[in-house]
Amino acid sequence: MNKGSKPTMKDVAHECGLSLATVSKVINGLPVGKVSRQKVEAAIDKLGYQVNTYARALKSNKTYSVALVMPSLKHPFFAHLTDELIACLTREGYHSILMITNYDPKTEQKCFSLVKSNQADGVIALTYSPDLEVDQSIPIVTIDRHLGEDIPCVSSDNYRGGELAAKKLIELGCKKLLFVRITSKIQGEPNKRRAGFESVCQAQGIAYDTLLFNDDEPEEPIYRFLDEHISDGHIEYDGIFCNSDILAKQVILFLGEKNISVPDQVQIIGYDGIIDRFTNQYVCSTIEQPIAQMAQAAVTLMMNPVETTEGMNVMLSVRYVPGGTTKD
Repeated sequence: MNKGSKPTMKDVAHECGLSLATVSKVINGLPVGKVSRQKVEAAIDKLGYQVNTYARALKSNKTYSVALVMPSLKHPFFAHLTDELIACLTREGYHSILMITNYDPKTEQKCFSLVKSNQADGVIALTYSPDLEVDQSIPIVTIDRHLGEDIPCVSSDNYRGGELAAKKLIELGCKKLLFVRITSKIQGEPNKRRAGFESVCQAQGIAYDTLLFNDDEPEEPIYRFLDEHISDGHIEYDGIFCNSDILAKQVILFLGEKNISVPDQVQIIGYDGIIDRFTNQYVCSTIEQPIAQMAQAAVTLMMNPVETTEGMNVMLSVRYVPGGTTKD
């Protein structure tokens, strides 16, 4: 290798003492022996070799780019998921084209045109438009939303999450529960959180109420509802399950303004598993989604499309994590 020049595959092959064909297989993700792969990867790291993705794309007629369609990065769950998706795609040798829709249906629709215009090889999307039209011939993987029978969907086990929340609140002594959810105009896996929660309450004979309001409405209805159920410094409910940690924090702040103590007077569980980046603590007791696993599953489905309906929906396990808003 000439001084000052960029290392080539031939340089990598010379450095690790293996054939150019073996080096090429490792770079292109083809099967080789473990020892050979380790030697090639070590040589790549030592020389600082970088894959020429432009030349690679010309040979394969691929862009080696994937469009990530997200509603927002202001929500910690979306931000964490996006970060994990980009990391997974980078490990696979792909670039990420991040598109933020701000929940706008027209913007969501435009995002899918990237693939049809050959600017990306596929789409991984978390959408909110009920009227989204997609070409099922292009590679698409969705998060939480079902866009078609032949489009893979990755989610956490939302029904189980609702069950876990109800069981934990009951286990901790709660006698009257409330489920609060911001509803979406489209049907998706998160709807199952309510079903799981209610099934446990009904099976165990626990009194409960459900409060739903639309995602395009202000939060005033929930505050008004809670205020109507507070009397003489006490709230009617001793356990609340919110369908997101963000909503749980809003409820906690409102109750604090009303001098209702959490968790002494009312215990609260959210959903997502959001961690405060300053304290590195969970923002509330929560049902934690396996975000890193969800991202990896979505990228794997994008790289290796499935043809059977059994493999179209990937549902990953959730777990309950105490975060200071319950008495455990």
